[in-house]
Amino acid sequence: MYIGIDLGTSSVKMILTDSDQNILATANSGLTVQSPKDGYNEQDPHEWVNSTMECFESLKSQKPIEFCETISIGISGHMHGATLVDKDGEVIRPCILWNDTRSHEECNEFENQGIDVRSISGNITMPGFTAPKINWIKKHESENFSKIFKVLLPKDYLRFYLTGEYFSEMSDASGTLWLDIKKRKWSENLLSCSFLEEKHMPKLVEGNEEAGILKNKFKEKFNFKNNVTIVGGAGDNAAAAAGMGITEQSQSFISLGTSGVFFTPTQNFLSNTGDAVHSFCHCLPNKWHLMSVMLSASNCLDWVCSITNTSIGEALTNVEKYFSDTNDLSNSSFFLPYLSGERTPHNDPYIRGSFHSMKTTTNSTNLQYAVIEGISFGILDGVNSILKVNNNFEKIFMVGGGSKSKFWIELLASLLNRKLSVCDQSEFGAALGVARLAMYVDKNIDKKENIIKEINVSKSFTPKQDKIDLLLKRYNIWRDIYSSNKKIASNLLT
Repeated sequence: MYIGIDLGTSSVKMILTDSDQNILATANSGLTVQSPKDGYNEQDPHEWVNSTMECFESLKSQKPIEFCETISIGISGHMHGATLVDKDGEVIRPCILWNDTRSHEECNEFENQGIDVRSISGNITMPGFTAPKINWIKKHESENFSKIFKVLLPKDYLRFYLTGEYFSEMSDASGTLWLDIKKRKWSENLLSCSFLEEKHMPKLVEGNEEAGILKNKFKEKFNFKNNVTIVGGAGDNAAAAAGMGITEQSQSFISLGTSGVFFTPTQNFLSNTGDAVHSFCHCLPNKWHLMSVMLSASNCLDWVCSITNTSIGEALTNVEKYFSDTNDLSNSSFFLPYLSGERTPHNDPYIRGSFHSMKTTTNSTNLQYAVIEGISFGILDGVNSILKVNNNFEKIFMVGGGSKSKFWIELLASLLNRKLSVCDQSEFGAALGVARLAMYVDKNIDKKENIIKEINVSKSFTPKQDKIDLLLKRYNIWRDIYSSNKKIASNLLT
């Protein structure tokens, strides 16, 4: 048996699988995010621990015999979070999350130290990445900076809690800006830009390699029969890719979760820093991937449903009917989905969300449609940015909470003019991915090459030909709206 843990922003998800990759049990425990200021997003690492323990208990209660036979565990986590621990292994301050934009000034400082950051890291410096967060801490919280013994990513702190060992792996480490992406090792030059050394970093392994043994106290607490191995695991999107079997350059996926992501593997190291495309290692050896990221996706829908006092289900029903009327669609309002700034392709920490072309006839359904359309336009921005350096992908799979909406996927298929496929069990895709990685250390599995395989497609969606031209016309107007707003965005923030 194998366990996959997915440490998400809003919850910990966990699955128990057998050697045939059947999901025997699932568990979910919620997390909270603190936002002390505009653009600040933090999380208490102790919540990750508590939620993980709850999920362990839940799996054990559902499948007690199978649970106790667990051989290995894989962990996925939301990327970039700066989790600082002191020499005693204690958390120094709350973790600064991936969608925190406070360190935008430090990004310029990081890149202006005589080191060719972009060619080594493969990425442009953005406030979401880990490195500028540390530079911010050094400048604004010098006492906390002086206590740093290790800088850990969220999943790697959870691993440390479970094993007492300091490890990370290539896919998650790629999002720190301290990794030499091509050589797959920490760069002393990049670390020096954050006034750190390699001693402050965890040891690196590949995602399917051993990275610690579960502490005896947890083995005894949960009655595990084996000495449970924990593997390197993966950053959340690389884990989701492994869960869907997306490891080859012909494949790709779109994630409609809290953030919006387009992900496609590459055979070699590629980058497009001009459009803020993420160039990372994959979670398997000798593989890389490109990724576009928009900071606010399904949380924009959560927000508009909250202010219009509408459930998400009701909103999606409303906008599906709205979308079928070409006249309504042609005269609809526009929405910039930048509630927390934006990454790909703008790398703009100042831009914020806004509605445009509102009229006296604008109602809640129009606003809800504008939000979904604006998120979809952001996804297209990301796909176009990756197409500039890589056009090898053919298959596009859908994952994340938004993938449950038939209407939304049809809209995206029309906008991208491509077939989109929904996978089975997409909600637990990242957890399945790291459970698969955990299988690699099981000596009883002979054919390791068969572990990662494409999961079943439950449904496919094709473009609505009568909507393509209109959507692209609106997309071009939407891009002009961003260009105009960019000029005043920084003046609007206090």
